[in-house]
Amino acid sequence: MLTRGDDFPIHQTPEPIAYSGSDRNFYDRYFFNGYSPDGSEFVAVAFGVYPALNVADAHVSIIRDGVQRCLHASRILGMERMELTVGPVRIEVIEPLQTLRVTLDGAEGLACDLTFEGRAFPIEEPRFTRRNGPRMFMDYTRLTQNVRVAGWTEVDGDRRETGAGWTGTRDRSWGIRPVGAPDPQPTPGAGLAGFFWQWTPLNFADRSVFFHVNADTEGKPWNTRAVILPDGAGPEGGWHSDEPRMEEVTLKAGTRHALGGTLKIPLLQGEASIRLEPLKASGGVFLMRGIGYGGEWRHGGLKGELAVAREDIDLAAVDMAQPENWHIQAISKAVMEAPGEPAREGIGIFEQLIAGPYRPYGI
Repeated sequence: MLTRGDDFPIHQTPEPIAYSGSDRNFYDRYFFNGYSPDGSEFVAVAFGVYPALNVADAHVSIIRDGVQRCLHASRILGMERMELTVGPVRIEVIEPLQTLRVTLDGAEGLACDLTFEGRAFPIEEPRFTRRNGPRMFMDYTRLTQNVRVAGWTEVDGDRRETGAGWTGTRDRSWGIRPVGAPDPQPTPGAGLAGFFWQWTPLNFADRSVFFHVNADTEGKPWNTRAVILPDGAGPEGGWHSDEPRMEEVTLKAGTRHALGGTLKIPLLQGEASIRLEPLKASGGVFLMRGIGYGGEWRHGGLKGELAVAREDIDLAAVDMAQPENWHIQAISKAVMEAPGEPAREGIGIFEQLIAGPYRPYGI
């Protein structure tokens, strides 16, 4: 089957772009978030294409006054991967690797028009590869880019401009992850003992800092990296370390969420130290299920020809101990100190997911 993508030099296999290999869990996803300088307003977007499932979906979540308002949309892909629209949600690639636009045409009382402009060339995180027994659990690549955010969001007729100082992060990832309905047949020899994930894209006035770690249940990292990236840096720019670590983490009682942490990044002149503290203005928490990471509207789920729905989540009333709420982004203040440099204050995200046991935190 030929589609619009076949007229671009982007093929990765001998087959037409409509086909993505043989793994039903192949996906290709956009992620965006943006937030005000004080963290009181927050928006996040996910847009995914699942070629082997023949599904595309999109999600927009806006936090205001302690309520996370979510717009979910899903459609049959029709094997056309270049159509970046799902119902009222649309992605435009204005300048590849630099500027993208997200619009949500008024639906269920929610709307937005947001442009995300990169602060530097995107970083490429190390390839994520992990097996679950004999089966491939994860095999994907992600680019990540901190951004300045311009435009507006609207909730039930109340439109607000993003204003000066809005920043955020976008990423693009593609490869294999669990998507769609789970396989009903268990696989002998499989069964993950646990999954530990932290991700902290941080925005400072003149630079970005990135950190992530996947670790096993004993705390041994199997994928980690930290990058300090000045504004305007090119593909080879910035300081990259494969030995960062998150220390001084205390969990909020009864949850798997950190009250804060200190990121340590080795430097030639010593060590950078970045203290993360979730902000109170927004309640400090964004639930990832609001953009399809679990829940009724999980990524790749088949909802029919086209389905659109709104979901409102009162963050103060949510039981954060429930598994569906384990995966969060904590909107956080960041204070960075490094030898020979003045202290810097910024804002960013402390994303966390601890599923199953994790011995270093006593879980």
